Amino acid sequence: MANELNITPTKGSLLAVQKSLQLSTLGFELLDRKRNILIREMMLLIDKAKQLRGEISSTFGEAYDALQEANITLGVVQDIAAAIPIDDGLTITYRSVMGVEIPNVRLAERKLEMCYGFDRTNSRFDYAYACFQKAKKITALLAEVENSVYRLANAIRKTQRRANALENIVIPRYQETAKFITDALEEKDREEFSRLKVIKAAKLKKQA
Repeated sequence: MANELNITPTKGSLLAVQKSLQLSTLGFELLDRKRNILIREMMLLIDKAKQLRGEISSTFGEAYDALQEANITLGVVQDIAAAIPIDDGLTITYRSVMGVEIPNVRLAERKLEMCYGFDRTNSRFDYAYACFQKAKKITALLAEVENSVYRLANAIRKTQRRANALENIVIPRYQETAKFITDALEEKDREEFSRLKVIKAAKLKKQA
C-alpha cells in the first residue's frame, strides 16, 4: 500500500497512518458490536415468527372450517359477508434498532360487533366471523415480525461486509504501511547514527 500510494516515510506520515489505523480499528469494533446486537434482535424475532406461523396456521384452519360449516348450513354466505365493513384500523410506525427502521404494525382494538342481520345467519357464521377477526390480528403481527426479520437480515449482511472490508483489507493495509514507514525511519536513524560515528571517528583521528 505504501508503494501504491507513494507515501514518503516521515514522522508526519506515520502519525497520519497511525491515526487512520486507530479510526479503522474503532470502526470495526463498532460495526462488530452493531452486528451482534442486530443478530440477537433478529434471533428473538425468528423465534417469535415460528410461534406465530404455527398459531396462524391453526387459526386460519379453524376459521375456514367454520366458514365451510356456515356455507353448508346457510348456503353460500358471500352476500352476507359483504355486509361486514372493511377494517381500515391498521397503522404502521417505526422504531430504530442500531439505525435499522423496524416496523410496528398495529390493528386498532375494536369491539366485535355483528353488523349483519341475525335472521339470515346462525351461530356457525358468527363463529367463523370471530375466527377471521382473530386471524386478522395474528396476520398483522406476523407481517410486522417477518418484515422486521427481513430488514434486520439485510442490515446484518451490509454490516458484515463493511466489517470484513475493514478487518481483512483496510486495517491490514494501514498496519503494513505503518510498518513500512517505521522500518524506513529506523533504517534512516541507523544510517544517521553510523554517519555521525564515522564523522566523530574522523574528528578524533584528526585531533590525534
